[in-house]
Amino acid sequence: MLEAVGSEGYERTSVRTVLNRTGIYRQAFYDHFADKEDCYLQAYDTAVARVETRVVAAGAGAPTWTGKLRGGLGALLEFLDAEPDVGRALIVEVHAAGPAALAKRGATMARINAFVELARAEADGHSAPPPIAGEGVAAGVHAIVHSRLAAGNGDGFRELLPEFMYFAVLPYFGAELAGAEMHAAGA
Repeated sequence: MLEAVGSEGYERTSVRTVLNRTGIYRQAFYDHFADKEDCYLQAYDTAVARVETRVVAAGAGAPTWTGKLRGGLGALLEFLDAEPDVGRALIVEVHAAGPAALAKRGATMARINAFVELARAEADGHSAPPPIAGEGVAAGVHAIVHSRLAAGNGDGFRELLPEFMYFAVLPYFGAELAGAEMHAAGA
């Protein structure tokens, strides 16, 4: 489902499209899913859980927020390079999938924002950014990825890590650490 939605768009993807790609029978599809939307929503949940597991695991060993961010964000960008159609289905086509999909996207963005805001606890001694900073960082990264996926760019995401690190670290820790993190992410 996600590969079809990512390559053909949500509106142009039908149950028949999924059946043709998988080779399963129509009845087998309907034994598991009520309709196309249900299939997409279940696929969305499964894929987001899989990506989140990779992201968390990639940053788990780091002792600092910046290390966790670098590892996790790197894993996300590598996923997008490896599976751009699935990324497009999760990030771009979710808007066409309806209110239930957008609610799921909202919950995913809230989890990302909550992680970004953990930087506040480590940012002692630095001036605190405004309360909207975490949401702004998460939305900024999302907007850039969304724009590139929507334009059909299917690679080069990992190359964005240094700039994303700078953008995310700057409001919490200042330009010096942001520059060091940008350099570390590019090494």
